[in-house]
Amino acid sequence: MSRARYFVVRTLQTVAMLFLILTFLFFFFRLMPGNYADIMTFQGVTGEQLQAFEAKWGLNDPLHVQYVDYVTNFVTGDVGTSLRLREPVWEAVKMKLFNSFILLAPGITLGYLIGTTLGTYLGTNRGSLSERVGVIGSIFIGTMPIFFLAIVLLMIFSGWLNWFPSSGMISAVNAAQFENSPWYARYLSADFALHYALPFTAVVIRYINLPALIMRTSVVEVLGQDFVYYHRVTGLPRLRQVRHIAKHASLPVITVYPISMTRAIGGLVLLEVVFNWPGIGYELVQAVLQRDFPVVQFVFFLIAAFVLVSNYLIDVLYGIIDPRVSVED
Repeated sequence: MSRARYFVVRTLQTVAMLFLILTFLFFFFRLMPGNYADIMTFQGVTGEQLQAFEAKWGLNDPLHVQYVDYVTNFVTGDVGTSLRLREPVWEAVKMKLFNSFILLAPGITLGYLIGTTLGTYLGTNRGSLSERVGVIGSIFIGTMPIFFLAIVLLMIFSGWLNWFPSSGMISAVNAAQFENSPWYARYLSADFALHYALPFTAVVIRYINLPALIMRTSVVEVLGQDFVYYHRVTGLPRLRQVRHIAKHASLPVITVYPISMTRAIGGLVLLEVVFNWPGIGYELVQAVLQRDFPVVQFVFFLIAAFVLVSNYLIDVLYGIIDPRVSVED
């Protein structure tokens, strides 16, 4: 199959999967027992108010009518209204998405940079005590759940040493001063930096192990190639030798980097709950507890779409790099 046809097939497969996921989530959350109306009844809402609420949001319509309306609105950019916050779902989650992004993307990137450097050192010092200690340490970090690592950091640096705040993104005493400021002002404050330090450190530490181990293995393989021997006999400085080795050994690490970004979604909820970080994972937990299914449905769709689109981009990148990649007829 030609490369162009391969890209077309992968695109159609991704779009079809996104539609199937959207359909599944719609029916799954509406067929589950219990809904937001039950919470309103528990809070003392009268029957007339409850009927008015259900009529306003179309909850009394037949399921297939709700489905057609939802898909039509979704395609046109209207992803629903939060039953809990009484505002469009996108408005409710967009800053939560940003808060999660600034935590995961820089943290994983720095973790990969440190891990790649560590893996290069371990690979070029094969057989040494430092290599054995580094490999064991990397494996130990890799087996540690991120929520457990987060709790340990909280106990040490927030509980025992009292260096950093234990939860949130901004202290309550400082929140008022940002109400009339530009949206980005809080992200540039010292208070935000203190709250950001521990969850960011947890992400960095957790994602050091994979690039370190992969880079170490790749460096060991590259050390057996002819150009390394040539550099050694020609007297190339040690640092320049290591740079050339790292450059040739880094491709496997670059390959798994986007995969780690997608897998990080799994631990995001627990990490944000531990630190009470106002990200999309924490918002998802609150929406589930309040049975705010428009928010829950959209967040689950975003997570699934992120994984699918990331895998799609990886496949496209492979197809560009390696022309042998194709789809069987």
